[in-house]
Amino acid sequence: MSIPAGRLRAAILAILLSASAAHAVVVRGRVTNQLGAGVSGARLQLLLGNSVVATGVSGPEGEYELRSSEGGRFLLLTSSQGFATTPSRSFYGGRLDLVQQDVTLRLDERKDEITVTATGLPTTLSQTSSSVSLIQPDALWPRYGVSEELRLMPGVQIVQSGQMGGQTSQFVRGGQSDGNRVTIDGIPAEDMGGRFDYGNLASFALDTIEVHRGPDSVTVGSGATASAVRLVTQQGTTIHPVLRYTGDAGNFHTWRNEGDLSGSARKLDYLLGFSRVDSSNALPGNRYHNATSAANLGFALNAKTSLRFTLRNTDAAVGVPNAHDFYGISDNAKQADQILISGAALDFQATSAWHNLVRYGVTRKREQLFQFSPVGTPITSFGFTTYYGRPVTITGANGFSVSGQAAMDFGLAYPTRSDQVSNRDQLYYQTDYRFSQHLAVLGAFRYEDERGIYKNSAYGTFNKGDRGNYGYTLQMQGDFASRVFYSLGGEIEKNALFGLEGVPKLGIAWYPIAPGNGFAHGTKLRFNFSKGVQEPTLTEQFSSLYSLLLSSGNAAAINTYHVTPMNALRSRSYEGGLEQRLLSQRGIVKLGYFHTQFDRQIEYVDAGTLINIFGIPSGIAYSIFGADLNSLAYRAQGLEAESEWRLTKHWFARGGYTYLDANVQRSLSGDAVSGGLATTNPNFPGIAIGSTSPLVGQRPFRRPTHSGFFAVQWTASKWSAALKGALVGRSDDSTFLSFSDINSGNTLLLPNKNLDYAYQRLDANLAYQWKPSMSIFTQLDNLTSQQRTGPIGYPGLPFTFRAGIKLRLVRE
Repeated sequence: MSIPAGRLRAAILAILLSASAAHAVVVRGRVTNQLGAGVSGARLQLLLGNSVVATGVSGPEGEYELRSSEGGRFLLLTSSQGFATTPSRSFYGGRLDLVQQDVTLRLDERKDEITVTATGLPTTLSQTSSSVSLIQPDALWPRYGVSEELRLMPGVQIVQSGQMGGQTSQFVRGGQSDGNRVTIDGIPAEDMGGRFDYGNLASFALDTIEVHRGPDSVTVGSGATASAVRLVTQQGTTIHPVLRYTGDAGNFHTWRNEGDLSGSARKLDYLLGFSRVDSSNALPGNRYHNATSAANLGFALNAKTSLRFTLRNTDAAVGVPNAHDFYGISDNAKQADQILISGAALDFQATSAWHNLVRYGVTRKREQLFQFSPVGTPITSFGFTTYYGRPVTITGANGFSVSGQAAMDFGLAYPTRSDQVSNRDQLYYQTDYRFSQHLAVLGAFRYEDERGIYKNSAYGTFNKGDRGNYGYTLQMQGDFASRVFYSLGGEIEKNALFGLEGVPKLGIAWYPIAPGNGFAHGTKLRFNFSKGVQEPTLTEQFSSLYSLLLSSGNAAAINTYHVTPMNALRSRSYEGGLEQRLLSQRGIVKLGYFHTQFDRQIEYVDAGTLINIFGIPSGIAYSIFGADLNSLAYRAQGLEAESEWRLTKHWFARGGYTYLDANVQRSLSGDAVSGGLATTNPNFPGIAIGSTSPLVGQRPFRRPTHSGFFAVQWTASKWSAALKGALVGRSDDSTFLSFSDINSGNTLLLPNKNLDYAYQRLDANLAYQWKPSMSIFTQLDNLTSQQRTGPIGYPGLPFTFRAGIKLRLVRE
């Protein structure tokens, strides 16, 4: 039987098309708007190198599918009327591979960013109920560090004790400085217990930074009683190698050289770089250097499975002049830090709905504090020598003033050295499944093996601590009709130090008016409830009353005076807010209220309080001098306001204000006041002073009631400029000079209220694109040269300027 020629040709064509499809790369997914609703009719282009190898249009629910007969590293470009053209990150697809690539389009006038910190899954900010702020790489590269950009967020207070390289802490919504979980490439980067020094964190090779304000232990584990901060190393994306170099120099013998090589080639993407920063600072004995290496290597085993290795190593050292304004001279000391954050992750997309991640991370932190020799005027009494600073007058922002000489160093065997080691190995596994476009569930397990050492040569101290901690997370998130978004989850942690703790989290966001073009299209109402839990730091564990009684041979006193080991620090938070988009998405206004309760916080209690409050015998109390206890509790509530505006094509402005009402509810220092045993300065009779911790009814130290920020940016074809400002009101604090004057008295203590000065820090930068591969720029910091920008006693840098070049060389 003969076959008609037409049918034969059709059959042959079908066989050829089938064979071609069988050997094709298939890229499929959904195109959605920022609220997760499907976008139909979107145009998609699949690029391989510089060539378009496939095009398509999304279907009624935003679904699409593209095919290419060639494998390699692809880029997906998506556009639709009323939305900005959106490029994807480059991705690898081999022949026979099925690649899942979902696309979220944004409206033309506003960039809608993706956050991971708030939920554990990539989610647009529009769909989250949490308070999340982002810092883009374009804002970071002119800066040496990240702390000045962190100031430009609502609810965030940055406190730097000194100048470049000085200890820099972050206080969020009134929380403690060690209540922030900081991760770099998903790996916990802080010390055991949460202490993280931003003074050693270079901006080099960092991608977008996320700051989630509020407790977040469900998503990131122990430590996030106040916030979670996510930092990610930049990734190579270009199809050709790119060599970048930035070099600049300025006053105070300050200079920077940094460079990196990045790109991608089929299955591999890479970034390797190094940065070095040096400065003499403005104080004697305060020289600083920071050398940072970074690497980010990704390898696609296939379209569904990838391996990634990241590394960030910092070697920094800074002279430690101490609280220079309290002594009139600089101390002869140096602090050195060696920090390694590294990890490997296996990412496996089992199906279009089921995703898995396994990550192993290591944190290695070494810190050495050297005191080379004593400084000051030696005075010997009862066979013991104390070195005093020069005569000074200390004046607080509250108008109170004292004069005298403060104890600076002591008669020890110099040079002295103290070492602190904080090591962590973490294993993390996450599995998440998307049951539908409206529901996803995430489960996670984390194990942390922590080891710490503290030793001091001057006092012969050697302490060692080990902790094995387990965490189990279950969370679900979804939406109803792309208008109501929710997340609900919890974490159970079994900590080696404080035992079993559970924390919940609930968030809801509702759009009564969806985003769109018009005067006020885009209204979001949101609510969050969450709890946080945190382990004590290594030094707090070793200096707890329980540990000190045990190590000093007074174990019997533990039962007699009902002393317990260090417990978990806890927080509980409610927050709600309104977000309103205006003028066809050109502007947005955000208003929020938060109320957080911080319980079982840690404070230092001196020997006198231990005697008078606990009834511990003086012989025991004075043998340990003082101790840390979970005896501090306070409430922090406040208002946050933030606004962003795309004024014209060239002008962008944003600003914000935070009102913080924080009040100490319980403190052993407060018990001392009620018992008539409070610390006082004889020059200010009747005024109780919290010498080491705040008193009941006062504000926690270094949390101003009023703070704000603004930023104005201008961009043109070749020029760009920015003016940024952080405006901070007065805050409570202490000079911490109890029993430190030349007569071993308290005459150098000042009343706590409004002790730290208000300040206005203004920074500016200007850049010119001289050639396509070269820019020249200048960075001007602290334009008004205010030096009271940190805690009392620690002068900050005055006006500084830098100028330099930025190169970007591409091999075509």
